[in-house]
Amino acid sequence: MLIGVIADDFTGASDIGITLAKGLAGEGGLKTALFLETPDKPAEDDIDVGVVALKSRSLPAEDAVAQSLAACEWLLRQGCRQILFKYCSTFDSTPQGNIGPVAEALADKLGVKGVVVCPSFPDMGRTLYQGHLFVYQTLLNESGMQHHPLTPMTDPDIRRVLAAQSQGQPGFIPWQVVQQGATAIHAALAEHARQGTSLVVVDAITNADLVTISAACADERLITGGSAIAQGLPHNFISRGVAQGSLPVRVQASGKGAILVGSCSRTTLKQIQYHAKHHPVCQIDVEAILNNHISQDKLVNFILENSGKAPLLYTSSTDNLVNQLQERYGREKVAGTIENFFSALAVRLVASGIRRIVVGGGETSGAVVKGLNLASLIIGEEISKGVPALATSGIEEPLGLALKSGNFGGEDFFSVALDALGHD
Repeated sequence: MLIGVIADDFTGASDIGITLAKGLAGEGGLKTALFLETPDKPAEDDIDVGVVALKSRSLPAEDAVAQSLAACEWLLRQGCRQILFKYCSTFDSTPQGNIGPVAEALADKLGVKGVVVCPSFPDMGRTLYQGHLFVYQTLLNESGMQHHPLTPMTDPDIRRVLAAQSQGQPGFIPWQVVQQGATAIHAALAEHARQGTSLVVVDAITNADLVTISAACADERLITGGSAIAQGLPHNFISRGVAQGSLPVRVQASGKGAILVGSCSRTTLKQIQYHAKHHPVCQIDVEAILNNHISQDKLVNFILENSGKAPLLYTSSTDNLVNQLQERYGREKVAGTIENFFSALAVRLVASGIRRIVVGGGETSGAVVKGLNLASLIIGEEISKGVPALATSGIEEPLGLALKSGNFGGEDFFSVALDALGHD
């Protein structure tokens, strides 16, 4: 392997996987494999990029660090020359962690300083300017992310957020330096490293900025950021003749389909509303789940009875209702119970003949793939920006999956994604 990625959730792992598999337009990317948690055996020899998908975003910081270091150790054993720690482009993280602690632990392990921190994802409206993270024209803390049920983002200044959860004070490279090119960025990072600064927040407004940052980091052992930071990394190896550019494969799974949604983001709620105009949907009462009053048999029957019509099951709710349930039952219990519910439901659906599954929400996606006990996935063509088609390998009847972060995709995403995975 050339590049090893440690992703803190499953949707983010598939997002950065397709970014690396695509590479730059006209050149192609690198052959990429997605591993669901750290493998216990070596990867195949022809893999250029290994993406280890963890479910560490909402764990206690010490657990996230331990899992990330284990993934890093495995990736290094596969020969990786560069490690990339991938987190959400909205920097989903509480004052206790986990981005700062994990990034610092990886930097210590690799013996490096002056490590880039850049969550920017311009194609999704997430840009970093003067250290402040925007979602389109709105500051992060006014974008709806301040109401996130697990990682509410109430401060748009990534330098302050990072400082609150890190041992050291982060450095900063403003957009004006980024505009001077890769040499200027490299020199600024080297100066921060000389001063002993572990993490350096770097502004980026456009994809061109991110490609420039990638060029500046061609020889860096560790980079951290959102998935968009990776788009220029394959070029560093292809241009040196170390690898050849390639394109993602097409995924086609044959069988019945289901859509499972747990995200409460504004984008997802709009997508569910649109989907309901054309396809059967069924809302699952979260409080009924918490009180064990939901029959999974009925939900499985709903999916099977509406086969071919893109049936959708969801627990998604408004911020007010989510907050009420969290106050009544506790945040961790609500989140854990819903995840366990979707995990068990996915197993039941596959046992009933479902072969194509679209999942909305990072935590929900993690629950589904863990419940299905999938070891690795093939990264296929991109369905929507940041969302690839995925397929299992090595089993008699392959599964096709699409794992969507809450804020990704157009209003018709769910039906489009299910069609992209194949047909009944």
